[in-house]
Amino acid sequence: MKIIDLPKKIPVFPLSNFIIFPKTTVPLNIFEPRYIDMINDCMKSNKFLGMIQPKKTFNENDKPDLHEVGCLGKITTFKETEDGRYLIELKGLIRFKMVTELETYKKYRVLETDFNSYSEDLNEDRLDLKFSDLELIFKDLKSLFEKKGFIINWKGLEKQSLGETINALSMASPFSLEEKQILLEAKTLEDRKKKISEILKTYSHDIYENTTLQ
Repeated sequence: MKIIDLPKKIPVFPLSNFIIFPKTTVPLNIFEPRYIDMINDCMKSNKFLGMIQPKKTFNENDKPDLHEVGCLGKITTFKETEDGRYLIELKGLIRFKMVTELETYKKYRVLETDFNSYSEDLNEDRLDLKFSDLELIFKDLKSLFEKKGFIINWKGLEKQSLGETINALSMASPFSLEEKQILLEAKTLEDRKKKISEILKTYSHDIYENTTLQ
C-alpha cells in the first residue's frame, strides 16, 4: 500500500481513553447511532476510518477539540449483533496529521488529513532494532504491568515483528493518555523506544518506592 492509495478525507472516531497504533489490531464495540452510520458508510466504501484522541477543550461548535495526530485503520472483520450493535476489528495502518475538519451533513466527524510525515509506517521493519535492544524496556515494563495488574503474554510478543511489539506495548501500557499520545506522535520506532524508556524512568521510582513500603 502507498500513500497515494489512501483517502485524503476520512471519517474519525474521537474516542477518549483509546489509541490505536500502526501494526496493531483492536476490537471495537459500536453502538452509538452516529457511529453505526459511520461504519455503514465505511463498509460501503474503502473500510478506512481514523482513530484520534479528543482533548478536554471544546470549539465553537461545542465539540471537543482533537489532537493533531491520529491513526488510520481499516476494518478487517465485521459482525452485527442481534441487538443492533456492530463488532469490528480495526487494523492500524498509518498515522496522520489533521489538516482541517470538514463541514458535512454527516452525524460523525470527517477530517482532511495528511499522511506524508508518517510514510515509514507503511514500510516493513528495518533490522537496526533487535529484541536484545528491548530487554531493559521489557524488564521495566513487566514490573509496571504487574504492579498495575496487567497480564501480558511476553513470549507471544517475541513472535511478532518489532514494530508490532513496540506498538502493542505502547497501546496496552498503563501509561496516561497524554503519554500514549506522545508515543503515537514519535516519528520512528527508535524514537518510540526511547520515549518508552523516558516515560518508564518517571515510573521507576514509584515502582521501587512502593515495593519497599509493602
